[in-house]
Amino acid sequence: MDSGEFVRRAKPFRRELLAHCYRMLASVADAEDAVQESYLRAWRGYDGFEHRSSFRSWLYKIATNCCLTLLEHRDRRMLPSGLDLPSDDPLAPALAAGADVSWVQPIPDAMVAPAGADPAAVLAAREGLRLALIASLQYLLPKQRAVLILREVLRFSADEVADMLDTTTAAVKSTLQRARAQIEQAAPSADDIRDPTGPEARALLGRYIAAFESADAGAIERLLREDATLEMVGSRTWFAGKRTCNAYISAQALGGPGDWRMVPTMANGQPAAIAYLRDHQGQHQPFGVAVLTVTPQGIARIVVFPGAGVVTIFAPPPGAPISLTLV
Repeated sequence: MDSGEFVRRAKPFRRELLAHCYRMLASVADAEDAVQESYLRAWRGYDGFEHRSSFRSWLYKIATNCCLTLLEHRDRRMLPSGLDLPSDDPLAPALAAGADVSWVQPIPDAMVAPAGADPAAVLAAREGLRLALIASLQYLLPKQRAVLILREVLRFSADEVADMLDTTTAAVKSTLQRARAQIEQAAPSADDIRDPTGPEARALLGRYIAAFESADAGAIERLLREDATLEMVGSRTWFAGKRTCNAYISAQALGGPGDWRMVPTMANGQPAAIAYLRDHQGQHQPFGVAVLTVTPQGIARIVVFPGAGVVTIFAPPPGAPISLTLV
């Protein structure tokens, strides 16, 4: 086997395969493991690749089946809004979730952004990574999830998907119909989401960061849409409505001027902020990442992913790259 040839052919697909595995698994760590395992299987089986499909399709077949195997032993990943109704008391202590709850995780755009500058490819990749879509996909059975992603996001033909999943074209079509019916109830319309690379979205993120860093509750309230929601991953408690969200932020999160430092970034194709909170010694320590859903009317959703580990994924320390090795 020519290992050099395999590496040359496989390397360009690494980012899109990571995005695919993340859509299936909703976890950066699990997606990385799946891609590593996929490349290992492909490398071992490269001599047997018979070119009956494209090399890309063959890699996707391997990666999809790696993910399906992992999902046999994984619980569905959640966001707080998938567990309970919103709380109407912003002053009440948050309800901790049990250790049995697995959470959706965010992914940095920098890890999965398509190579090159084709605007259509970039936009399609972003739309397929929205947090709302990733969370909605978790409600589907694993094979439904695979069919929906392969057909609707990646635009493989029904025949190609049938080959990937070792099933029939008719079965793929019926599975896709069932998956569409379920996902349409959970995922918001993409028409209501502002292009996150646009100047208005960047300006909104900048105003959000400035409001937190200056502890300006009024400014935060003006940024929120009337039906805004706020979720803190790790807790069962979440809030809906501008007044309730802003009351929680003001009373339990905002602190004083200078308590927060934030760095703008992109996560799941959406504007996001890496947050650092000042400790008792006056040092800013990693707190987490807030992912914003931005619309023409303002911020529609804030999902906060707390934890220094999340910050490390988005802002790794020097000497600790998070890029994948190939084989």
